[in-house]
Amino acid sequence: MIMIWKTKKLIKEGAFFGICLVVALCCLFPFYWAIVSSLRDSASLFSTELLPSKITFANYVEVFNDATFGHSFFNSAIVAILTSLITLAVCLLAAYPLARARFRGKKRVLMTALGVTTLPHVAVLSGLFELIRFLDIYNEKSALVLSYMIITVPFTLWVMTNFMRSIPKEIEEAAIMDGASRYTILTKVFLPILKPAIVTTGLLAFIAAWNEFLFALTFALTNQARTVPVSLALFSGASQHELPWGLIMAASVLVTLPLLILVVIFQRRIISGLTAGSVKG
Repeated sequence: MIMIWKTKKLIKEGAFFGICLVVALCCLFPFYWAIVSSLRDSASLFSTELLPSKITFANYVEVFNDATFGHSFFNSAIVAILTSLITLAVCLLAAYPLARARFRGKKRVLMTALGVTTLPHVAVLSGLFELIRFLDIYNEKSALVLSYMIITVPFTLWVMTNFMRSIPKEIEEAAIMDGASRYTILTKVFLPILKPAIVTTGLLAFIAAWNEFLFALTFALTNQARTVPVSLALFSGASQHELPWGLIMAASVLVTLPLLILVVIFQRRIISGLTAGSVKG
């Protein structure tokens, strides 16, 4: 009986490992192929070899020498960082009363935030265009930050609220008994506990702002405010049938690397934040 039980356990573990391996390969292979393609010259770019026979960094050199791409990279970094910071500040201040206070319409606010996440971006494009034109910030980085917050705020608010609900009320009550104000409780008591949620939502907001294309294409027409996704889309060759795929692959790898580095550095806090944020206290 013990041998049968061990055999079944090994089969289950092997099947689980096999499924995880297949999923990992499906997720990682496109990025691997982009790296391999970026290291090939134009003559062997469409080769089906898994490893390039001749490695060249000419594509990366050309991308680094492109001043337009460098400026777009800088714009993306600035816009994504500002979007993340403002989103975290707004959602921290809003999540505290939503999680702890009792007032009429609280559930409607949360359901509205959840409903906004289901809307396609194109559905709010015309309204955003009128708002940005009214504020006179068209073709400015601030227009991108404002539009990106429609994407980042609802999800961040939902996660922050659920995470704050999971914090024991006894901690807050003890701080109130010691004479702490609401602001002190939020900044001195809750913030250290909220680090996993802050890292998780901040990084997800950063990724969403970094990769956003539709709003960036609509509200940024010049290199002054243009971001990396739009610059990648505007790469062109001698004709429509001669796109510089090597350059596009090299640029795509460079754009993806910062996100991969951030995820690797904060992976433990991300897992902890997502897990705790999904528990209702």
